[in-house]
Amino acid sequence: MKKVIKQILTTTSLLALTINLNAVNARTDEVIVVANVDSEVSLTRQEVKSLFMGGVVVDDLKPIALPANNPARVVFNTKVLGLTETRVQSYWAQMRFTGRKKPPIEVQDQLSLIEYLIKTPNSVGYLPVDADIPEGLKVVYEPVKN
Repeated sequence: MKKVIKQILTTTSLLALTINLNAVNARTDEVIVVANVDSEVSLTRQEVKSLFMGGVVVDDLKPIALPANNPARVVFNTKVLGLTETRVQSYWAQMRFTGRKKPPIEVQDQLSLIEYLIKTPNSVGYLPVDADIPEGLKVVYEPVKN
């Protein structure tokens, strides 16, 4: 009897964990791009991609990135940049090697990103779509809703 109860509890715990993980994934399946800017700035997906891949810098904006293991970064890379993390890393390795471009500044986590954005004018970063946007930061890009 104890074995059956233990199996039921284990199954129930795994089911609850799966539901919680799905809920977390549902909240992080889209990202927004926010900036510390004085003027009204609105970026297209292509402008965001160019900015974060070292292309033409719009309005002297400075991109800030989350670490490679961050779920928001994975979503940003795949849905906004259209590249896998491996491809992004490969691109930046090549750019550093040839001395042509420097990757965005990378911070440790979402809180560090928000703090950096608040303190640094013209800085731009990405956050999960459901993140609380502090005063002083503006959404400059959000995905088109279907």
